[in-house]
Amino acid sequence: MSVRKRSWTTPKGVAKSAWVVDYSDMAGKRRQKTFAKKKDADAFAATAAVEVREGVHVADSASVTVAKAADLWITSGEGAGLERSTVDQRKSHVEHHIKPLIGNTLLSKHTVPTIRDFEDKLRQEGRSPAMVKKVLTSLGSIFSDANERGLATRNPVRDIRSGRKGRDRRAEKRSKGKLQVGVDIPTRDEIIALLATLEGNWRPILLTVIFTGMRSSELRGLRWQDVDFKRNEITVRQRVDQYRKVGKPKSEAGIRTIPIPPDVTNALRELKLKQGKGIEFVFANPDGETRSHANVVLKGLQPAMIKAGVTIDTGEKDKRGNPVVAAKYTGLHSLRHFYASWLINRKEDGGIGLPPKMVQERLGHSSITMTYDVYGHLFPRTDDGKELADAASALLT
Repeated sequence: MSVRKRSWTTPKGVAKSAWVVDYSDMAGKRRQKTFAKKKDADAFAATAAVEVREGVHVADSASVTVAKAADLWITSGEGAGLERSTVDQRKSHVEHHIKPLIGNTLLSKHTVPTIRDFEDKLRQEGRSPAMVKKVLTSLGSIFSDANERGLATRNPVRDIRSGRKGRDRRAEKRSKGKLQVGVDIPTRDEIIALLATLEGNWRPILLTVIFTGMRSSELRGLRWQDVDFKRNEITVRQRVDQYRKVGKPKSEAGIRTIPIPPDVTNALRELKLKQGKGIEFVFANPDGETRSHANVVLKGLQPAMIKAGVTIDTGEKDKRGNPVVAAKYTGLHSLRHFYASWLINRKEDGGIGLPPKMVQERLGHSSITMTYDVYGHLFPRTDDGKELADAASALLT
């Protein structure tokens, strides 16, 4: 491998010069790469020498553009049977964020600094911090896929992320904050008011969410065969995605059995009698098919919240000059949060007082860490001041 200076004169008589790295790749094929500065040529030569020796070097002429690598990544996902929503998210990240900014550049041209520039451009063009994070994750997966195909040797996104993990985690925790009762989690009085207004087919649906904490996809995929009326239990075995496609829960922990109180059992039994025979899904549409998430939220949850008086003032007024109110909690996940807090709260505070591991299992979290990250601050503290004072007194006497 050599680094040499090349000089020439253009047809217009202008003297030019550049630094050329001359080397052979793993197959013995001669390669050349030109640089304006000697320090850049030397840096490339040093890196290329190591890569060739380790058998991982990819020359620019053998590389592909980010756009081409992204298309291969999407195709591999489709072939692997990924959920449609996951493939659609990949396509969205590629078409709206990655291709417009760096799609025409070669993978081999990208380094940590170029990825930092890409990250800065995403922010400058108005992408939210959450979107920037998601797009970088997709770009990192594109590089990983290209590495496996022999189209790239480095993953600069991974190199950035490896040095940021702790810092990003701390920043994310600060930005998210803790879930608050009365803000993110309905209060006990709000749930009581909501329960008092539930009627019709929405009553068994929302009762089930409140007393099982099931995710929307799990709720909509619930079948009658998964309801055990004798044992007062519901077993989560499948879910329905946003395209109403039935599939397994995303993790093994999602498959779980949840005990239900008699009021839920009775409401479900009444619903089953009303539906009649031949209906597979518990909360089916009148045509027997699964409901959409929007249907449950917009026609079930939010109107029930407004009827119960669990509302906020929008700051607007109707034609008669009366304040316009909206549902205080606009998503089903708020009821899941309430269920979690109900499991955690001590019995004297109106809860069940379950230990963390049981809370994790009821919620279907894949790890106890996830449970603690979201709900850890809700668990009762045992190191109160009195216990500390008693222990100190015993030690000092």
